[in-house]
Amino acid sequence: MNILYIGSGFVGACSSAVLAASGHNVLVYDIDENKVNMLGSEDRDTIESCLFEKGLGDLLVRNKERISFTNDYKKVEASLDTLDAVFMCLPTPEVGETGESNLSYYITAAETLAQALKKRNNGTQEKHIVIVNKSTVPIEMVDRTAEIMDNAGVKNYGVVSNPEFLVEGKAVEGSLKPNRVVVGAWEQKDFDIMKKVYQRFYDAPTVDYIEVNPKEAAAGKLLANYYLFNKLAVCFDVIGRTCEAFDHIQFEHLRRIITTDDRIGNWGFYDSLYAGGSCFIKDARSLSHQLQTKGKPATLVNETYLANKRQLELFLGRAKSEADMDFSGKKIALLGLAFKRDTNDTRNSPSLDITRTLLENGVKKIKAYDPAATDMFKKDFPASEKIEYVNHEFEAIKDVDIVIIATDWPQFRGLGDVMIGELTHKPLIMDGRRMLQHRYLDLTKAGFKIIAVGSPYLK
Repeated sequence: MNILYIGSGFVGACSSAVLAASGHNVLVYDIDENKVNMLGSEDRDTIESCLFEKGLGDLLVRNKERISFTNDYKKVEASLDTLDAVFMCLPTPEVGETGESNLSYYITAAETLAQALKKRNNGTQEKHIVIVNKSTVPIEMVDRTAEIMDNAGVKNYGVVSNPEFLVEGKAVEGSLKPNRVVVGAWEQKDFDIMKKVYQRFYDAPTVDYIEVNPKEAAAGKLLANYYLFNKLAVCFDVIGRTCEAFDHIQFEHLRRIITTDDRIGNWGFYDSLYAGGSCFIKDARSLSHQLQTKGKPATLVNETYLANKRQLELFLGRAKSEADMDFSGKKIALLGLAFKRDTNDTRNSPSLDITRTLLENGVKKIKAYDPAATDMFKKDFPASEKIEYVNHEFEAIKDVDIVIIATDWPQFRGLGDVMIGELTHKPLIMDGRRMLQHRYLDLTKAGFKIIAVGSPYLK
């Protein structure tokens, strides 16, 4: 199959790499010349410095004969005569905190594509083509896409919804071995094309290949992300809060009690200072907006969003309320800038709001460290007199008043030994991921005070 991707973000880059590995010929277009050059460099380290996803660099290098990247739209136009599918992988960010999706990137791309599509096959448009909404879009976006195509005079096309259910940090692994593939279409000929695109998964006994209509597919993505987001919020705001309120209750023990019930399952049962990333918050807000636009209540959806926001505010507030520690004039070690481990994605990272809060409260210095996301984080907070980026977590914790652990990078689990063995001073530890829970007793015996999600104040 001949396939075009418009957009080379996390979804576009990973999905296109997997389709190239499946034997298809793939062209990826993006307006960002630097990103195009890095992803198309055929060098693993260069690729992963652009998008830090385990296995992505190797996959692109191994399949370099079948995938290419460009920011030249003329190459897109030249490919259209033989194309089978166009995957739309555009950003759809939230407008402020309204829940409404900013569709300007998508609409501009779709309108430009429509003008090119109507000229294919010397204007005869003989070859049927599917336009695949891979981005997370509003439920009724399929109608808007069709309207754009019809208004431009595009013929012999179908609009498909094929939402992505990737987990960042495991995106390539998840793309190569998905548990499900969801394809939404109105016409059988569109389903037939998508079966050829995903032949390796359609034939796989371990993959649930689900065919529905495009609105059901789009709704399924939003609802799945909301449900997962809700599970996290319940863990933070109810289970974790209970553990913080009572002595002699360990979060890990409660988790084991609860998750051994088969009816409940174990996903999402970890306590954290915040659930960030590009999907959960945005998709929950989008679902709320769409429901309310239709005149339906969205109380529980809204409360999930507020519970997550409240979690970070309460965590930071505990420094003053429990440890009587002001941020003003303090030196802070901020460990972890990505929204979670195994990615360099900083979208909705808790460290963004933490940094803003610390600066607003007049900190003397923030010593920040992340093994992968520093360059991304610098786009929001360049190095300055108050923000210093260091090269190791050990360097960050030297001579500071407070250590905040904001990302669950596994190497942070070893900080307890360093703190006990090498630090002559005793900074307040604020563990937003319970990375040091196996050493809390040893740390308090050594004179450290700890504020941790899912624990009372430890001293």
